[in-house]
Amino acid sequence: MASFNKVILLGNLTRDPEVRYTPKGSAVCDLGIAVNRVYTTEGGEKREEVTYVDVVLWARLAEIAGEYLKKGRPIFIEGRLQMDTWDDKQTGQKRTRLRVVGETMQLLGSRPSGAGASGPAETIVAKIPGGSISCLSGRPVRQWEG
Repeated sequence: MASFNKVILLGNLTRDPEVRYTPKGSAVCDLGIAVNRVYTTEGGEKREEVTYVDVVLWARLAEIAGEYLKKGRPIFIEGRLQMDTWDDKQTGQKRTRLRVVGETMQLLGSRPSGAGASGPAETIVAKIPGGSISCLSGRPVRQWEG
């Protein structure tokens, strides 16, 4: 039987990225993304609902996210769903969590000009084996090949 596991998200970061490293040295980054949905009820009233999604990034993609992303920044993520299962140490119960493993990331907007930055903020574009990252804006472009 065929199956397809693909997730596409466009939202804003709910917190600064948390980058850590595995014992073997691979970078891992945890992100929270808020995705908004605006709709109109049958009565004509506009409503908005927010869905919060946990995303994990690996390797160079995780490092770049840690360097360039901050809370509130818009981001586009493509990836796949993954179910994590573990035993809660306090209660002994089996726990599960559904999250997105990001495989492609686009930074929307431009990198903010920080202290010591000269000239306009730049657009970020990178191609990384097993994933890619780019930033959409009309600014100068810096490119990496991983």
